[in-house]
Amino acid sequence: MTLAVKVPLKEGEIVRRRLIELGALDNTYKIKREGNFLLIPVKFPVKGFEVVEAELEQVSRRPNSYREIVNVPQELRRFLPTSFDIIGNIAIIEIPEELKGYAKEIGRAIVEVHKNVKAVYMKGSKIEGEYRTRELIHIAGENITETIHRENGIRLKLDVAKVYFSPRLATERMRVFKMAQEGEVVFDMFAGVGPFSILLAKKAELVFACDINPWAIKYLEENIKLNKVNNVVPILGDSREIEVKADRIIMNLPKYAHEFLEHAISCINDGGVIHYYGFGPEGDPYGWHLERIRELANKFGVKVEVLGKRVIRNYAPRQYNIAIDFRVSF
Repeated sequence: MTLAVKVPLKEGEIVRRRLIELGALDNTYKIKREGNFLLIPVKFPVKGFEVVEAELEQVSRRPNSYREIVNVPQELRRFLPTSFDIIGNIAIIEIPEELKGYAKEIGRAIVEVHKNVKAVYMKGSKIEGEYRTRELIHIAGENITETIHRENGIRLKLDVAKVYFSPRLATERMRVFKMAQEGEVVFDMFAGVGPFSILLAKKAELVFACDINPWAIKYLEENIKLNKVNNVVPILGDSREIEVKADRIIMNLPKYAHEFLEHAISCINDGGVIHYYGFGPEGDPYGWHLERIRELANKFGVKVEVLGKRVIRNYAPRQYNIAIDFRVSF
């Protein structure tokens, strides 16, 4: 039994709002109709209202995190990851060595809490190789790797086992989109399945989207159709071999972007902007990259104006994924 305020049906909403204002409404129980009256659950007797004891149904609360329901020993709970990636309807989680034996329990808990998640994979290796992919170990749900991910108003079809994609860069992609100007020519040097290219196509006159992974280009071509854009040109190959001129260049290959920087500067139009990505140490994450940019500016006899630099995320202990935006003038 719980306390409830008994009010005529027609007064129900007014009384409910008043009870909220008084801090008296008890949200752990459901409001019940009884004939021409409503029984509204309250935490304590409220002066001026008829208060009765009633049998009310409790509100079932969904857990906010898989950590609330996962079945692992108490002494190991401190090792439970606090975050993981959700790409479309697929979750990908990094599980520490201490919890590897409970991977399937963790996977089942994620599926139970996140109703949109149909499959869960554990990271089996670091991102490696020319195609920037990693081993994935299936731990729960359906054995699927292809999905459609939605972000920033676009849809991206991809296979998480065959291409590189990070949903954690959605904010960064929107930041670049907001910087872009109408009618630009864009060169996306490491396009993947097109998260930058498809988004920028909304503003650009033309987007050259290059990637060395044939699976990435396959899905990029599908995403061009899926999003009904007709100004993205998919290019399979090494972007250093692609001779184009662009007003804006995206260099989202943090580990190796410095090796492509010379070619990027040769492709930029006068006054164009390059969005450069790299990894850097905690003390000075930008220093080495800025030095490299200035060295090449001197080599080409061009002026470089740094428009902004920012840490995007922690990449590893005391290592940051950084972005540097700079304008090149001849």
